[in-house]
Amino acid sequence: GDVIVFHAPPAANCPEGTGCDFIKRVIAVPGDTVQVKESALYVNQQRLDESEYLESAVITNEGSFTAGGRTSTMGPNEYFAVGDNRAHSSDSRAWGPVTNDEIVGRAFFRYWPAKDIGVLPKISY
Repeated sequence: GDVIVFHAPPAANCPEGTGCDFIKRVIAVPGDTVQVKESALYVNQQRLDESEYLESAVITNEGSFTAGGRTSTMGPNEYFAVGDNRAHSSDSRAWGPVTNDEIVGRAFFRYWPAKDIGVLPKISY
């Protein structure tokens, strides 16, 4: 549930020389299995309860990495990170796991949108 900042993988196609970093939510850690089915994320075959940070109407679509209901197991030092703005997020659903060496840090404070300013709540699954 932590929100992390990491260097975008090459598959994200960031413009060269931009120092492109992403901010996404970790939903699976080393050893976990991940699958997108029934418009939701499943971790270790359990539907992920994301009600603390997503509205109930949000649909989680597959990406090229999770296409066809593919189940993926995170390897050592791999994390599955997805954006909370699912419809417009380039994330692990499209290009796969983030590795430990790509992670820059953890986000702990939100300043935008202004109505949601404050410390990010700790999410536990």
